[in-house]
Formats: sequence, C-alpha cells, structure tokens
Amino acid sequence: MSISTHYNPAETEDKWYSYWLSKKFFHSEPDEREPYTIVIPPPNVTGVLHMGHMLNNTIQDVLIRKARMQGKNACWVPGTDHASIATEAKVVAMLKEKGINKKDLSREEFLKYAWEWKEKYGGIILEQLKKLGASCDWDRTRFTMEEDLSAAVIDSFIHLYKKGWIYRGIRMVNWDPAGKTAVSDEEVIRKEVNQKLYYIRYTIVGDKTSDYGLQTPDYLVVATTRPETIMADAAICINPNDERFAHLKGKKVFVPLVNHEIPVIEDEYVDIEFGTGCLKVTPAHDLNDYELGVKHNLPVTDILNDDGTLNELAVILVGEDRFVARKKIAKMLEEAGHLDKVEDYKSQVGFSERTDAAIEPKLSMQWFVKMKEMAQPALDDVLNGEVNLIPNKFENTYRHWMENVRDWNISRQLWWGQQIPAWYDDKGNWVVAKTKEEALEEFWKKKHLDENCSDTEKAGFKHQLEPFLRQDEDVMDTWFSSWLWPISVFDGFKDPNNKDINYYYPTNDLVTAPEILFFWVARMIMAGHEFMGKKPFTNVYLTGIVRDKLGRKMSKSLGNSPDPIGLIEKYGADAVRVGMLMSSPAGNDLMFDESYCEQGRNFASKIWNAFRLVKGWEVDENLENPNKQAISWFENRFNESLLEIEANFKQYRLSEALMTTYKLVWDDFCAWYLEMVKPAYQQPIDAESYSATIAFFENIIKLLHPNMPFLTEELWHDDLFAERGEMDCCIVAEFPKGGSIDEKLLKDVEVIKTVVAEIRNIRNQKQISPKEALPLSLKVNSDIDYEKWLNIVYKIANVSAAEIVSDKVAGATAFMAGKDEFFIILTETIDVEAERIRLNADLVYLQGFLKSVDAKLSNERFVQNAKPEIIANERNKKADAEAKIKIIEESLVVLG
Repeated sequence: MSISTHYNPAETEDKWYSYWLSKKFFHSEPDEREPYTIVIPPPNVTGVLHMGHMLNNTIQDVLIRKARMQGKNACWVPGTDHASIATEAKVVAMLKEKGINKKDLSREEFLKYAWEWKEKYGGIILEQLKKLGASCDWDRTRFTMEEDLSAAVIDSFIHLYKKGWIYRGIRMVNWDPAGKTAVSDEEVIRKEVNQKLYYIRYTIVGDKTSDYGLQTPDYLVVATTRPETIMADAAICINPNDERFAHLKGKKVFVPLVNHEIPVIEDEYVDIEFGTGCLKVTPAHDLNDYELGVKHNLPVTDILNDDGTLNELAVILVGEDRFVARKKIAKMLEEAGHLDKVEDYKSQVGFSERTDAAIEPKLSMQWFVKMKEMAQPALDDVLNGEVNLIPNKFENTYRHWMENVRDWNISRQLWWGQQIPAWYDDKGNWVVAKTKEEALEEFWKKKHLDENCSDTEKAGFKHQLEPFLRQDEDVMDTWFSSWLWPISVFDGFKDPNNKDINYYYPTNDLVTAPEILFFWVARMIMAGHEFMGKKPFTNVYLTGIVRDKLGRKMSKSLGNSPDPIGLIEKYGADAVRVGMLMSSPAGNDLMFDESYCEQGRNFASKIWNAFRLVKGWEVDENLENPNKQAISWFENRFNESLLEIEANFKQYRLSEALMTTYKLVWDDFCAWYLEMVKPAYQQPIDAESYSATIAFFENIIKLLHPNMPFLTEELWHDDLFAERGEMDCCIVAEFPKGGSIDEKLLKDVEVIKTVVAEIRNIRNQKQISPKEALPLSLKVNSDIDYEKWLNIVYKIANVSAAEIVSDKVAGATAFMAGKDEFFIILTETIDVEAERIRLNADLVYLQGFLKSVDAKLSNERFVQNAKPEIIANERNKKADAEAKIKIIEESLVVLG
C-alpha cells in the first residue's frame, strides 16, 4: 500500500485505539503467565486531565506496554476517586445555580443530585486518558464509592474499631470554613501571605510599682496577626528566663475590649527573640497554643462558628466574618488606645486545597485511627527493601514521617462519601455497626440484658429504641477508601480468596507523586499488611512536579499550564508522550516547554520519512551484498543500545531509556546506517541488505512502541512487512531481545564515523562541493583493518581513492581519527599558518586533558577507592592522549 508524505496522528490515533479495544488487547484474566499489575492512582471524579496526569499516566502506560510485549499478563486497573470535598463543592455550586440551597435538602435528596452529577461528569478524565493512549483494562474500571468498594471501607472501619484502633474524641484539626469540614494535612496548601502584625497592649491587673520600687508600664505588648481571636485568649505566656518580664510573674492582665482577666504563665516554649517576647495563648484557635493550654490547664473558648463567623462567645462583633472582624477589631483597638503599632509582615498561611479558604485550627469531635502499630510494618518494608522507593532519596523523608506518625483524623463533615458506621441513641450513647439492625443488636448487647430474655422482650427493646436511633452524620476521609485501593479493586474484601486477588496481588509497580508518599502510599502499605498480611506493591516510582520553563509549578492561577488535550490535537499523542518523557527523570521536576512536544513530533516525522525511504527502494535479487560490514555494525549497535535500555528500565530511568532509543533511531539508524546501505539515486538495492534493513526497522518499531504506540502500530501494519493477521499487532509483538556484542567492531566504526565527519568538516571549511570526490591518504597507527571499511568512507564521504602511507603527507590537510592520521591533498595550496594554529590549539587541549588524567591517577585515594574498570578507563585515556600528542607534534615538525 502507498504511504502518505506526512504522518498525520489524527488519522491513526482513534483508529488504532478503537482496534485495540475491540480485540481486547488491554483486558487481562488470570492465567499461567507471570502477572504484571499496576493500579492507577485514581484521579478525582471532579478532575480533568492536567500535565501531572499526563506525565504519571504516560509512565504507567510505557511500563504496562513493555510488560505486555515481554509476554507478561499485563493488567492496568483504572478507576476514579469520589473526592468527598471537591465533589460536594461542585454539587453545592451546581445546586446554587439552580436556586437550591444544600441546607434545604435532606441527605437523600442531596446524594441523588450528587450521583447525577457524577454520572454526567465523573468519567471525563478517563475518556481523556484514552486520547493519551492509556492501555488500561477498562473492563475493570472501579469507583471508590461503588457498592462493593464502599462496603470494603465500612468493613475495614469496623475491623479497626474492634481492634481498638479507631476512637472518637475532641482534637485540634484543620478546619475548612468554606467546606465546613475537617481536612487532612495533605489537603492544606501553605502559601506565603502579606499580612499585618498588630502590637496590642494588655493592661496589667494591680498596682504599677515593681518589687524594687521602680515604676513599670501598666501594660505589656503582644504581637499577633490575628487580633480577631483576642476574645478567646486564655493566658499571656512569657519565657521564665526572660529578665525583661520578671515583674510579670504571677500577674494577670485584662484582655482588651472585652476586659476579662487572664493569667501570665511561664514556659520555655516562648521564643525570647521573636516579636515582643510575650505570646498570647488562644487554645481553641492554634495547635501550639492548644498544647500549651493542655500543659497549663487553661480554659478553651472557641469563638468561631463552622463557617468562620464569630459566635456568641466572642461577645463583640457576633456574626461577622473572621476577616471583616479583624479589620474592625484593629480599628476598635486603636480607638480605645490598645493598639501600639502595626507592621507589614509575611508569613505562611494554610489554605484548603479544595475551596482555597484559609484554614482554621479548630477543636472538633472527630473519629481517629491509631497509627503507631500499623506504621511499623510499613516502615520496615521500605527499610529492608521489600518496597523500593524510586529514587531512594525519599527514604529519609518517609522514615521521618513514619517514625513520627500521628493519629489519623478520618471523619469529614460532609454528605458525599461513606457514612461513618456509628449509631447513637437519644441519650448520646453509641455503637459501631454496619447496619441499623446490627446497631440495635449491639445496643441490646451493650445493655447487658439477660441472654435468657424472650424474643418478645428483645423485639420490644429494639422497637422502642429504633425511632431514636440515628447514624453519625459524618463521612470518612477519601484517603480511607483509597488506602484500600490495591485490595478493593480486586474484591479482596468482598471475596478474600477470589482468583483475581490471589493472582494480581501484590501488584508490581505504583507510579505516583512524592507529595502523597505518606498520605496515600504509606497508608496503602499499612492496609496491605493489616488486611492482606503482605505489601500491596514492590516498587514505587515517584515522579517529579511538572513546572514551566521558568521553574514555576503549573497552575490555573498562573495561567502557565497548557491544555493537554490541546497539545495532543496539535502535536499528536506520541509526540506529547515523547516530549514529556525526555525531560522527566524519576523524582526530579520536569521543566516543561512546548518545544519538547515539537521535538517529539519531529522525531515521529523522522521515523516516518525513514520508513518512506526504505519503502521506496527497488530490489534486485541478482545483486551481491556490499553492506555486510554496515549490517554487522548496526546489529551490534542495536544490541548494545538494547542492553543499555534494559538496564535503564530496570532502574526505572525511563527518560534515559527513551534518550538511548532516540539516539539509536535518529543517529545510528537514520543518519548512519541508512546512509551506509542506501543505493545510489534511482538504483536498486540487493535483496540481502533490503531484508536486513526491514528486519532492523521491525525491531526498532517494537522498541519504540511503549513510548510511541500509535505511530508504531500504523507502521507495523504496512505491507512493507509480511502480511499481518488481525491479532498480529505491535501492541502484543515480542519486545526485542539482545544478542552478542562485538566491542572492537563498535569501536572501529566510531573511528570510521570520525573519518567521515572530518572529511565533511573539511568540505564545509573549504567550501568544496559534496559532489567533488576527494583523494584520501591514511597512516595507520592502530589495529583497524581499513580494507573492511573503506567502501563506507568512499560512499558516504565521497572519496575517490584511498592510499595507505607510511609517512606524513607534506602539504596535505591532516586530521586524526582515533590513533590514525588522515591526509587530503587539495587542489588549492594549504594555508600552512592556519593549519599550524589549528594543530597547536589541539595540542594545548590534549596537554591540559592529559594533565587532568595524570592528576587523577596520581591521587592515591582515587586509585584505592575507584572501581577497577574506572581506573582502567582513565589509563586508556592517558595512553590515547599521549599517542595523539605525539602525532600532532610530528605533524607540526612536517609543517616546519
């Protein structure tokens, strides 16, 4: 069949993706093959594809496609996360547009709207992943709030509660006043904010005279960024070692505006150098203050409502928003003479990732999971290598987190999510149970009623209690469902011994972002040990952050994040995949620029044009093969590159693996091999060379497929190759396997390539036409058999004749390749002075290079500690430099 002049991704991508789906190439069922399993980090149902998703899922697809081609039973499980806070916010906003207020709805009515929203919008991101080429097993798509997965969440809660690892209590949490819910640390984004530092005067209770008879100010000054919380102050704290405030020990002060007394307490927690040295302690509105309050037995007064407005306990400005109150109180303090001064101040403030509201530390009744015991096996797994973090630089961070683990707040004050399985009676007593009926049974047991009671009495008790029984309003943290993901997607809770969980678990690789290493990865390892008795995966590939070329994290607010689907439409999915992978070493941030996608598109065009070139050759079965050396060289070069690629894959250096592939295809195959073997213009090629070239191209296509699936599948089915059956597709073709490598042959060809490059440089410098054949003389100082290789030099460097000489050729333009000397006699007179300048420059460089090598080899520490092969390499460099220096010095003598 004919092939178009240009590669058009739009014509191939939908065609081949639909074909792969129709033939079930992505689908996996347990069989006798080795499984290779990845579970997708489930994106939020509220999400659309962004550059981070693009990177993460491209990496997963490369890994899964390579495993599939290696004959493994590759299973990539997709799915989405219900994202409690984000989804509820979306639904509330949607209802608001319809004139409906959430508080006017029952829970059941709200959830009906939420499910309708999810069905309409929740699958957008998965459909977008298909555009990228993601070869997920879509038949296995899961959702964290589907019935079976929700049941798993409830079961795991009850399991941990029965072990005594889940408890309910009042604790300080991150409170989102816009979402009106507690949020995890991971959902708090720290931002540097320009603020004001208010210096407030607190009048001292009692006389104005110190113990030493000295007059002292009748107030102390406290600096704070939050004057709106002074009504909740429980104490002023000073450092006991701060002599400036010795006179305040045992004193009390009046809180400005509300005028109630609070004590001055002492604690070394206070930084003498910070602010005024006096700290206002507000236990209800600051975590550190809360801990001070517990230590000193201070009262806790919460003056904020759930929505961030002041409540009745504030006494003043009741009902005002906290930020409005801040400005008003500052003015009131100034008017009352309590404001000493105001300064500009920058500090870190936490914001809700979902609503962008400033977080409030808040004391709240919440549900918690004890983490200490579960953390230890998860820490051991990483420390003993059972679970590998890639790159391993994250191990110390992981270790620190796990050794200092805090109990996990798992309750959220929302309706969208798995509801806490706790049930309350009219007196506030509660039990944990999966259903209302089971809760009634638990209450019966809790009352310690006589087991000999009749069924009628038991039924009567339940009937009397049932109308008062209510389930906890809160839902569980989204992470409390996603930490079960590698188990629940295979129905490991529903059917603990089913064939899927036994075959696919533990999974192989997890690809995710470092910022959720603790919040998701560590917790999945904990869940794996707790519920399955073993780790959930072996390798964790931690991607970097996608940044723009200025190093800024991509975000909507900065407007520096391109639309991934737009990039795919412009450049093609393969080009975008290549562009991202080329610049994304594991764990290091990707400085993305659209030019990378352009580079990827150029690479696709290069492959396409090379294919068109080969497809256009005519074959003459009667011709002998003049290209045996070129074919032998590329076969060895391919094997060498494949060895390097496999080593990079083994160490999860996917960027480096792609770069090796890129250089093999662009440089070695297109720029060198095809030039070596291609027939003269309008001349045929011999059958042996043609057959070898097609075989090489087929291997290259297979090698490229994990990175560039669409282009390679399109070329795979071209009639240049043998006829393909409907299931004979590149996606399931056998990944290339390496063979032996002739190291000497590869080194010799590098010298030949240098010879060709130098001749071309001379043409450019002297402005000699490529069509003009040049005579070449060579003085051989090495063991290279040039008789084998000169036909390549003749062909691609356009050399008319080659003569081996024993002495330097006077009056010739000279150059070196390896240890050997080459001379070209030009018709024009050589510029002796220019040649001398060039040779002297080379000599200075080589002498400096030799000096640096000698310095290394004379360093005893280096020689003792370096690997033998590194030392041998340095000695080879030394010998090579010395040989080249000698040749240049002889050439300078010839020049006079």
